[in-house]
Amino acid sequence: MKKKYQVDENGYYGRFGGTYVPEILYRCVKDLQERYLSELEDETFQHTYRELLRDYAGRPSPLYHASRLSRETGCRIYLKREDLNHTGAHKINNAVGQILLAQRMGKSRIIAETGAGQHGVAVATVCALMNMPCVVYMGRTDVERQQPNVQRMQMLGATVAPVTSGNMTLKDATNEAIRDWCCHPADTFYIIGSTTGPHPYPDMVARLQSIISEEIKWQLREKEGRDYPDWLIACVGGGSNAAGTIYHYTDDERVKIVLAEAGGKGISSGMSAATLRLGREGIIHGTRTLVMQNEDGQIEEPYSISAGLDYPGIGPVHAYLAEMKRIEALAIDDDEALEAAFELTRLEGIIPALESAHALGALKKLRFRPEDIVVVTVSGRGDKDMDTYIRTSMNQ
Repeated sequence: MKKKYQVDENGYYGRFGGTYVPEILYRCVKDLQERYLSELEDETFQHTYRELLRDYAGRPSPLYHASRLSRETGCRIYLKREDLNHTGAHKINNAVGQILLAQRMGKSRIIAETGAGQHGVAVATVCALMNMPCVVYMGRTDVERQQPNVQRMQMLGATVAPVTSGNMTLKDATNEAIRDWCCHPADTFYIIGSTTGPHPYPDMVARLQSIISEEIKWQLREKEGRDYPDWLIACVGGGSNAAGTIYHYTDDERVKIVLAEAGGKGISSGMSAATLRLGREGIIHGTRTLVMQNEDGQIEEPYSISAGLDYPGIGPVHAYLAEMKRIEALAIDDDEALEAAFELTRLEGIIPALESAHALGALKKLRFRPEDIVVVTVSGRGDKDMDTYIRTSMNQ
C-alpha cells in the first residue's frame, strides 16, 4: 500500500522530512533508523503489539454510524471512535508500539512530550505496564488547563516536568524533551507522540497509527459493502491521528482527504495554529517541514483553544500531501470547534476532545452528496476539556 506519498529511503517526503539533530544524538537516531523497520515487521513484535492493542487497549475501535448527525449534514457519516480506546485517545496505539521497540533496543528510561496530555497519559500508562521510569515534559500553560491528565500521569507513576519557557505549551515541552535526550542518549528512548521529529519518527508513528485506517477498510466493507469512503476527515496538529486515518488511502484517488487544523481566533488574527495555511518551509525539532515563523526565521507562537493543536509545525508527510494537493486543509476557529463539539454531544451523546471537535467543525464547510460516505476520526474524548466546555456554555 506504500506508494507515491510514503517516505523515501533517506527519510524524506518530497523536500520535507530528514534528520536534523545535534551530533550527540546522531548515533542513537542512526541506530533507530537502521532497526525500526525490521523490528516493527518482526513476527514476534507484531504478535505482541496486536495482542496488546486487542486485550489491553481495547481495539478494534468501533466505526459508528452517526444517524442523527448524518441527517443534519445530509450524507452518511461514520465516526471512527478512537475516543473509546484505553486512555481515551488514539495515542495509545503509538505508545504501545514504541515502548515495545524501546525494550527490544535495550533502553531503560523513557521520556516524552505532551500538549493536551493524552500522549503523556498513554506513555505513562505503558511505562507503568512495562515497569519503566518515565518523565513527561509539559508546558506550564497546558499543565494548568489539563489538570485531569496531569493527575492521571502522576497516579500512573510518571514524573510530570512543567516547562516555563516560551508560551509554555507543546513546542516548549518538545524543546525540553530534546534537551533531556541530549543529556542521556545511551539509556533513554524518546517516545514522540506525533508524526514530527527526525526520521524515522514521522514514518514510525504513522505506521503504528495505521491500525486506524486498516480497521476502517474492513469495517466499511462490513457496513457498506466497500472498503473505502468518499471522504476522510481528521484534525491535524503534529499529525498522528491524521496520518493513521489516511495511511491506507493516500494512493486511493477515489477518497477525498480533509485535514482540519486550528484556526484559533482566525488565520489573520495573529492567534492561530493553522500551519498548513500560514507556515513556510523551515526546520523544527529535527525535521524540515512547514513552520509558523517570521521573516527572520524566528518561530511565531501558535495559539489554539485546543492544547493538542497549538504547535507551530506539522508532520512532514502532511506538508508534502498539502504541497501535492492530495489533501484539503481547512482552518477551523475556536468558535466553530466549540459549536461542533456541542452539536455532536446534543445529537449523538458523544463528548469529543477539543482536537476532534476541529475535525467535526469541517463538516459545515464542505458540500456532500446524499450518497456520500464520510468517515470522521474522533481522536479523543472530551473529559480533559470539560472545564473549557463548562466555561464556554456559561458565557453563552
